[in-house]
Amino acid sequence: MVASQPAPARRTANDLKRGETATVCCLKDPQMALKLLEMGCIPGTQVRLVGRAPLGDPLMLVLGDEEYTLSLRVSEALTIQLKD
Repeated sequence: MVASQPAPARRTANDLKRGETATVCCLKDPQMALKLLEMGCIPGTQVRLVGRAPLGDPLMLVLGDEEYTLSLRVSEALTIQLKD
């Protein structure tokens, strides 16, 4: 008998290191999803972390090739799941 292991948690935008790029996979929180979609966090969009405030919150993401910079709270970034 093989014990099932829990699936590894998916990375979120909050897990990015400064300068690291990833692709948005999906949005975890349905209530926050509409707000994030309106701000350009569309699944398949490239995001790059460009900075964090001195205490780590908020963080700044550049979306896509348009160099659109978006500042988000950590609580909001935690709802943006990334592809591996």
